[in-house]
Amino acid sequence: MRVTRESLIRIASETAQERAYNDSQIVAAYLTGSLRRDEPMLGGTTDIDLVFVHASVPAQDRELVRLTPDFHLDIVHRSRDAYRSLRELRADPWLGHEMYDPQLLFEREKFFEFVQAGLRAGFEFEAPPLTLERCRTLYSQARRLWLELSEPAGPAPMEAQLRRYLHVIYLAANAIAELTGPPLAERRLLLEFPQRAAAAGRERMQAALFGLLGASQLQSGQLDRWLPDWRIDFEAAASGANADPRIHPARLNYYEKAIRAMLGSESSLAALWPLLQTWTLAANALHEEQLKAWQSACTDLELLGSGFSERTQGLDHFLDEIDLLLEEYGVANGLTASPLR
Repeated sequence: MRVTRESLIRIASETAQERAYNDSQIVAAYLTGSLRRDEPMLGGTTDIDLVFVHASVPAQDRELVRLTPDFHLDIVHRSRDAYRSLRELRADPWLGHEMYDPQLLFEREKFFEFVQAGLRAGFEFEAPPLTLERCRTLYSQARRLWLELSEPAGPAPMEAQLRRYLHVIYLAANAIAELTGPPLAERRLLLEFPQRAAAAGRERMQAALFGLLGASQLQSGQLDRWLPDWRIDFEAAASGANADPRIHPARLNYYEKAIRAMLGSESSLAALWPLLQTWTLAANALHEEQLKAWQSACTDLELLGSGFSERTQGLDHFLDEIDLLLEEYGVANGLTASPLR
């Protein structure tokens, strides 16, 4: 069956209309994510990112619905209260961008038009003051989590520590990326970060980001050789009840085909992020005896043992560089005074 962007948007619209017809609490529904791009496919797969806005607190936050092995619905449910403060919405590094340019699919009342008009009013959303505030929010979140990594309150499993480490990296990378656009999607993080770093005047941070993930330790073909074990662990975690929502049977091809597409391209190292991140998320839902393949891969990347301490120190320097970048951005745009050095 031939699947196009248009046919997937049609499915999104039909899903929104059907859900809203059967649930009077849904006040609006909109499409966001990859289908808002001209080329949403990566490895021949994509998801349909839908947001349902409810009049009250919804019964669930998120649901994944398989359509075919390569396509699924990723539905987020939110209360209308999440959009109540336009000031907070403009300053939100995730929800602000999501609401800035979605495609409206259903509206029971004038909720959507009011919120979006307020968000876009006076071109303030893309202006330097709010841009810097959103980037600072991401940086602050990353720095706080880094402090928890470097000064843990107590012992924690290595898979939990590495999961937190990777989340800090994702926040930090987006603190740079949001200077010039919306946050980077997880599958495309290493594909698109180089262009965003260059746009922010920090081309050298591309190498630093790859270094934090241990890319320099990779041998030729190593990512390909890890894929069978990655798949086994993903399927095992997805079949359980304790996995992160992203580790879901409907998302196996979504990740694997994207990884294989990147491995077969000139940007093969970009596959490291989705493979390592999802493998680590899966590891957090597995028993200790199931972690051998993941542990071996992370050891090769020098992300376990003494290597992890060195990576954490490197992440500290990466965050310092972001702090300096944001300071320079503030000075250049007249938002902060030039510091005395």
